[in-house]
Amino acid sequence: MKSGARALGVAESYRDETSQFAGVVVRASRVADGFVFSAATVGGSDATDTVCAMVDHLDREDIRYLLVAGIAPAWFNVLDLRRIHDRTDLPVVSVTFESSPGLEKAIREAFDDPDVVRDRLATYRAQPERRSVTVNDETVYVRSVGLDDSAAADVVRAFTPAGGRPEPLRVARLAARGLVEME
Repeated sequence: MKSGARALGVAESYRDETSQFAGVVVRASRVADGFVFSAATVGGSDATDTVCAMVDHLDREDIRYLLVAGIAPAWFNVLDLRRIHDRTDLPVVSVTFESSPGLEKAIREAFDDPDVVRDRLATYRAQPERRSVTVNDETVYVRSVGLDDSAAADVVRAFTPAGGRPEPLRVARLAARGLVEME
């Protein structure tokens, strides 16, 4: 991958009812060259729109990939990766860092309202399957829309200089945590 290729990484952090989202544009050469911030409702259903609005706000044509940390930020505010891809026209790669049996049981247990459970599960089930990807002797789990499995793995590896966390997501997570600590 060319050193000037850029990815936007989006991660979040929350303490109470609002989740702080941070996005960072990082070149494959590891240079950060843009930030964007927003918020979503903890336990809400606005995370997909939040991510799309962040991309719109940046208004940058040089971003080639969108990496998001996880699939259900802000306490099961499930991201619709296909909708994000359709609205931003960017390949979307969701990266998680732990093996799990999935979120269906946790979603059922987290919400009392059967309509909320139904809607979250429908969005969750509509997402691509996770695939394990080895990066620097670590394993991450990747879902992607707009890239085939091999290309998505290549993007994750290209933006991960050390360890298993891609640099755009690592820096975005730090920025989101900083926002929460300021509150």
